[in-house]
Amino acid sequence: MFWTRLGSGILLVAAAVILITAGGPVLAAALCLISVTAYRELGRAVGFITEDKKKRALEYTGITLIILYYIWIYFSTALFPSRLSAADAGQFYVGAYIYRALAFGMAAAFLVFLFVYVFRFPVYHGREVMAACFSFLYAPVMLSFLYLTREGFLMGKYLVWYIFLCSWGSDTCAYAVGVLIGKHKMTPKLSPKKSIEGAVGGVAGAALLFALYAFLTERYCGVSQHGIGIGAAAALGAAGALVSMVGDLAASAFKRDYGIKDYGKLIPGHGGIMDRFDSVIVAAPLIFIGLSLIMIG
Repeated sequence: MFWTRLGSGILLVAAAVILITAGGPVLAAALCLISVTAYRELGRAVGFITEDKKKRALEYTGITLIILYYIWIYFSTALFPSRLSAADAGQFYVGAYIYRALAFGMAAAFLVFLFVYVFRFPVYHGREVMAACFSFLYAPVMLSFLYLTREGFLMGKYLVWYIFLCSWGSDTCAYAVGVLIGKHKMTPKLSPKKSIEGAVGGVAGAALLFALYAFLTERYCGVSQHGIGIGAAAALGAAGALVSMVGDLAASAFKRDYGIKDYGKLIPGHGGIMDRFDSVIVAAPLIFIGLSLIMIG
């Protein structure tokens, strides 16, 4: 199992490097596919996607909305000059149209789900429609912030790696510290192996990783005018690590609530998309918001 997890982990990192480097339509298409898979995993876990052929409307509606949503945000970032929007003193900001695109996408999806609920009534119960709306927001929309970070900032190809540093990086640091000195259980009912010491190590580790990455990209990648500064990077890393831990624990809570071990079997040794990307999903919007606030301010 260890070697299987290690091999899958190496392949995931390699795939992330290729996709983030490519950016644009390649990254958008990949995230769209990942989002569709995550939506279906969540749907099966909470019960609004079943084998009943008469109850496929929420599944097909969600998949269609995800595809349209990624097409929408792709063209929103491709056709407008957000990446070239420079303010005084070398500060950069994300164009307001991106926020409008997000708001439009989420509002439109919510309305479409309501239409399905009304015109398919009483096929679906209200809780199933609410679960579908939540699943659409939880995975596809939250994951889209990874794309918006990559394409919405002038130096997005460097800044986007903060998302992975605060999710996968903090998780690795937390695991290492927890194994070495972890004694006090943090959430014994959700994840008995996680310790308070490990959590502190994850937060501190993410802060150090962010500070080191900010220093290296400023020194060797020409990000000095478009970066966030070492101090701000460390603070954002600590905040991102905390949010990532909550995302990890929230995914575990859903599994315990619905009595499942893993969300899927797509990734050998890791489970499904939701099992591997649970912390990335919640880290992405936090990093996007943090970068936006720091660079505007």
